Amino acid sequence: MSILIKLIFEILILGLFLFSKLLPYNDRLNANYKKIFNFFKSIFEPILTFFKRYLKPFKVGSGVAIDLSQFLLLLIFLFILFLA
Repeated sequence: MSILIKLIFEILILGLFLFSKLLPYNDRLNANYKKIFNFFKSIFEPILTFFKRYLKPFKVGSGVAIDLSQFLLLLIFLFILFLA
């Protein structure tokens, strides 16, 4: 059971990475990749929207900010992965 949980959270971490990188380009994805992207979007978008209510972007430069909601979700996934 522990191996299955680790595998699921490893896939979620990879999905979060790909989601964050492909989000600006989602309208240009091929049909197969669009389905995968939409699958991860359906998982991450509600969670990230919830976190964005409480976490404001962290300013790191002039006109540059980091979205802390994705960072927090990654930390949660890593925490669960290492506990499993």
